[in-house]
Amino acid sequence: MAGESPADDHGTLYVVGIGPGLPHEMTQRAKDVISTADCIIASNLYQEFLRKDGTLPPESAEIEAAADGGAAVTSEGEDATLLERPDGSQQALVRSSMGRQVELAREAFERVRDGQDVAHVSGGDPNVYGKSDLLFTMAEEDGATDVPVEIVPGVTAALGGAANVGAPLSNDFCTVSLSDKWRGWEEIEEKLRAAAISGFVVVLYNCWRDYERAIEVLREERADDVPVAIINDAGRGEAGRNLDDETHTITTLGAATDHDEKVGGMGTSILVGNHETEVWANDYREFLVTPRGGRDVDDF
Repeated sequence: MAGESPADDHGTLYVVGIGPGLPHEMTQRAKDVISTADCIIASNLYQEFLRKDGTLPPESAEIEAAADGGAAVTSEGEDATLLERPDGSQQALVRSSMGRQVELAREAFERVRDGQDVAHVSGGDPNVYGKSDLLFTMAEEDGATDVPVEIVPGVTAALGGAANVGAPLSNDFCTVSLSDKWRGWEEIEEKLRAAAISGFVVVLYNCWRDYERAIEVLREERADDVPVAIINDAGRGEAGRNLDDETHTITTLGAATDHDEKVGGMGTSILVGNHETEVWANDYREFLVTPRGGRDVDDF
């Protein structure tokens, strides 16, 4: 029934977006949920980021799990650690990996039913190529409609990258993932072409997959002198995992594939401007700006 209150003996499953992962780039809500959850599910990389300011206790805070397989033991009996926070409370820490998402979803459901609050950590925003859809799909598959779910938003790469290079998303824009794991290239190409024809600024995700092919499709519908930004690990500064930490390169659509050395992996996003996007410079550096509807100062 819509609006029905959760069972009193249930916790809540929080799907938490931590943006690029560094403490100063997280929302306060994300920090609060992770700091107080009974169980955190996070990859090794995100665990490292979350320890930087104490959002997660340091590895030295690990304590021996209960011999009877208590809070620190997963349903598979592995990959869990028990942490003690400064106030004496304990948190279970479960390592997430790409190959274990289904079993981890079920683990989260069972913990919530046992009364635990679970923070399932997602990089960026959970709704932008993150983990939120999987958790809802698994809840449907397993009949877990009794499990309360709350999504905690985070800064996604398109927004973090745009902030790095100025104001390129001030008008209509879209994101397109180049991953063909769940759909074929024909569908990806159709979306790219439609976005280019419609005049959207386009942000490409998963650029380690066929980014050259995507650029060629966009070039068929958009001028070669349109500004482009190649962005790595937006918001991660010196903690960047691609290439040489956090970087951005401003180029053009026609020359984008000449910067292959700048496209480093899953942390790379490519922002392709439209016919209104301009390179703007002050005394310090260059920026990209897409005016909203071509307005000028008098419009304000």
